[in-house]
Amino acid sequence: MTFQPERVFFEQVALDYPLGQELYERFRREGVPIKMIGSHNRVTGIPGKTAQEAYREAKRTLVVGVRRTLQFESCKPSAHYQFPLCTSCIGKCEYCYLNTTLGRKPYLRVYVNVEELLQRAQKYIEERKPEITVFEGAATSDPLPYEPYTGALAKTICFFAGQEYGRFRFVTKFTEVDSLLSLQHGGHTQIRFSLNTEKVIAAYEHQTPSLKERVKAAVKCAQAGYPLGFLLAPVFLYPDWRKDYAALLEQLAEGLAQSLPTGASLTFEIITHRFTGRAKKNILEVFPGTTLPMEEAERRFKYGQFGYGKYLYFPERMDEIKAFFQEKIAELFPTAKIKYIV
Repeated sequence: MTFQPERVFFEQVALDYPLGQELYERFRREGVPIKMIGSHNRVTGIPGKTAQEAYREAKRTLVVGVRRTLQFESCKPSAHYQFPLCTSCIGKCEYCYLNTTLGRKPYLRVYVNVEELLQRAQKYIEERKPEITVFEGAATSDPLPYEPYTGALAKTICFFAGQEYGRFRFVTKFTEVDSLLSLQHGGHTQIRFSLNTEKVIAAYEHQTPSLKERVKAAVKCAQAGYPLGFLLAPVFLYPDWRKDYAALLEQLAEGLAQSLPTGASLTFEIITHRFTGRAKKNILEVFPGTTLPMEEAERRFKYGQFGYGKYLYFPERMDEIKAFFQEKIAELFPTAKIKYIV
């Protein structure tokens, strides 16, 4: 599923970096419309009069910029720090939490100062050693679809291969992993795949690969020796949820049966569906026909770590979810670790 932007905005300072120059020349040769801007945070000129049009056009718009803020955000419970290679995602998942944080035009951003970001990561590692410092590369994006343009994941994986006290991890719904398979990763990068039931993927995860394709990509990564993980998110409760999530896990176990080395580490992270008031408003504007379950009366309200409240499943339903996944994962993946169920 190759991403091809319909328009590209370049932050002027991005041309001071080799990757910025390379991308500028590439898009110019390919005939993609290019516009220069002063800041990747203030982008005007993306078409779209309605919320639906604005969202659709933003997902076709690539902004090439420089990440000036080298203070990395915390990333609990996934890692110690976010590692910001890019922002936003080419997928159009109706439930996406970026509907809260990125607003009505979630245009796609890549950063060309990757070496500066790696140097900053080195400082964080030095400050915390001899403890291991873990960096999450997909906190505000899915970085894999951008890789054919930036090569940023490859650079990052190779960097962390040489870090005794540093580790990198990212999660993706996409499947174009071939360029990463021959890298010397040293077992220091964990590749995780975001999975869901076929019903959820078909209903809500637009422009993303199928479950079968994601499992196939995960098998490739296992064969290449990468530490592997799976993010089951968001988990939805609907009449056949147990049956469907059991089928998902069984399909995954079958796919990995001949590929996962004996004793290989395998992790699961499970996140139940939740939404914010702001996200619901944006979702209903962009996807007016959505069937997402967003009835506040059927949820409990809780304030999160970033200061805004979320609507979560009630505790008794959470207990059902935890019991189900703990039992099923123990049955099919007896050596795997469940990092959290939230």
